[in-house]
Amino acid sequence: MESCALTLFRPTLHTKPLTRINRITRPKIVPSSINYKTSNANHSVTSFTSYSVFNNSSTFSAKQFHYDPTVARAAAAPETSGESIDPAKIGLTLQLAAMFVAWYLLNIYFNIFNKQVLKVFPYPTTLTAFQFGCGTLMILIMWTLKLHPRPKFHKSQIVPVLMLAVAHTMGNLLTNISLGKVAVSFTHTIKAMEPFFSVLFSILLLSHRPTKWVVASLVPIVGGVALASFTEASFNWVGFGSAMASNVTNQSRNVLSKMLMVKKEEALDNINLFSVMTILSFFFLIPFAFLLEGVKFTPEYMKFAASQGINVRDLCLRTILTGICFHSYQQVSYMILGVVSPVTHAVANSVKRVILIVATVIFFRTPVSPINAIGTGLALAGVFLYSKAKRIKPKAA
Repeated sequence: MESCALTLFRPTLHTKPLTRINRITRPKIVPSSINYKTSNANHSVTSFTSYSVFNNSSTFSAKQFHYDPTVARAAAAPETSGESIDPAKIGLTLQLAAMFVAWYLLNIYFNIFNKQVLKVFPYPTTLTAFQFGCGTLMILIMWTLKLHPRPKFHKSQIVPVLMLAVAHTMGNLLTNISLGKVAVSFTHTIKAMEPFFSVLFSILLLSHRPTKWVVASLVPIVGGVALASFTEASFNWVGFGSAMASNVTNQSRNVLSKMLMVKKEEALDNINLFSVMTILSFFFLIPFAFLLEGVKFTPEYMKFAASQGINVRDLCLRTILTGICFHSYQQVSYMILGVVSPVTHAVANSVKRVILIVATVIFFRTPVSPINAIGTGLALAGVFLYSKAKRIKPKAA
């Protein structure tokens, strides 16, 4: 502030006798210590000594100084222009908006292609392994081209990452099993119960006490899912059970990540943690796909599929697209999580689920009864309320 005062209120030089000016009390120049914090890596504080043109009472008379409007406008112009137009903030906002759009679109296309493939290729374990294989290839390309730094492992990370990879593998496999058995909209309606299991595991494993608002938001979620399940035309117990089990594995993965990855100096960033889990999931599923479903994508199987009236070329193309969309939408999701807060990400995820259900109902022309629509809407509204309730901090005791 002292430097601004020197610039904006500088004494005017006069060639006339200084009789009148001499009658005015001259301001004293008093050294004052001002600390300016520098934002270097060590957060050190550098002290500079400045000089105040004010007297001991820190007041001044306007008659002592000549106000120069030209200098004032020049000094104020950079600050005003910086507040009105900030290209960096605009660019970041546009980039984040593009990431959200990509996240939603990739997720919609993945679910559509995935359902189309599973209708004619009912082998979810093989398909999930193939999707993880596509992700593994994309990750290796990313690290080779140095688009993202490679992870550095510590011994303490091995067991936690392996446990997270197992939960990640089971969660995605069970989701694909459900998508192959029931409508896409019904699978994601059941997956709206993820917050319920998140709260449950946080209480059991982390000893967290949820707020009353969080608990209240779970009521419409559970009630909506139950109502939608009883009125779902494509309901079967395998599809329902596998979707519910995917909720358990996915939320246990999230809680385990909080329990096990506690050392920030050793923790992997979001992108590398997801990448390592994807690679491990690929190698986990290869033997299970072979034992449970045999070797697929062989020339003999393709001939058999063609004899059944299946367009083999279209099947292969859509299978590849599921692998690309599968990894891409999750990669973008983790990128967004690195920019916004977890609560904002949860709200965006609830909005994404609404858009996904509506889009797949329209695309596949899924029959929806009024009661089923009410149940689905109630569950999704509960998810949204849960996301908002997470923002409310409990009062200090």
